[in-house]
Amino acid sequence: MATPDVTMQAAGLPDEDVVKSVLAGDTAMFEILMRRHNQRLYRIGRAILHDDAEAEDLIQDSYVRAYQHLNQFEGRAKFSTWLSRIAVNEALARKRRRGLYEEMKPMSEDQGEKMDRFASAEPSPEQQVSSWETRRLLEQAIAALPEIYRTVFVMRDVEDMDTGDTATVLDISEESVKTRLHRARALLRKKLYAQARTSAGEAFPFHAVRCDRVVRNVFAKINDIKNGTPLV
Repeated sequence: MATPDVTMQAAGLPDEDVVKSVLAGDTAMFEILMRRHNQRLYRIGRAILHDDAEAEDLIQDSYVRAYQHLNQFEGRAKFSTWLSRIAVNEALARKRRRGLYEEMKPMSEDQGEKMDRFASAEPSPEQQVSSWETRRLLEQAIAALPEIYRTVFVMRDVEDMDTGDTATVLDISEESVKTRLHRARALLRKKLYAQARTSAGEAFPFHAVRCDRVVRNVFAKINDIKNGTPLV
């Protein structure tokens, strides 16, 4: 793992330069990439899989896959976009394997009416005065969105990814990203959204303990790869 000195020195390096260092043999630098992108991958994985533990496991596998294919990163897209695409593909593959994969299609009229009814509920006074409670309610509202809209909302409004990167990661058009984001916002309660928008960046936090665990587990798998031990 990278030492604190290495971490400090690499703090200002672009992802692409860190990738070059890893490819040149400085495997410890891979930790820099993980710590930079852990939270984004976790949020994306959770948006698709709806499960904290599986999202954490997902990002570990995504990093291992990225490490194994790092020489295939050509720099035509940002590294974060390339990495996010790996995570999305892995998340969808997991859903297929566990038999819960739903074809990503717009929800039916009945579903829309159901969400609209959800969106009309008024928060209690306690919910309005508590920032923690507001954030919790926002997380619940986001989690209740259909996946097709939830994933776009998390990428654009929670992770603050731009439209082009989101379209690339999901392999859809920019117009589709805009349409899905508009629909996602419409499905969230207007009052809740207005109150909690500034807290959206704090939703689904990736805490330091979890970050350290991911880094440790990924490096263990990388060492297995370097030693020729088959991954289970």
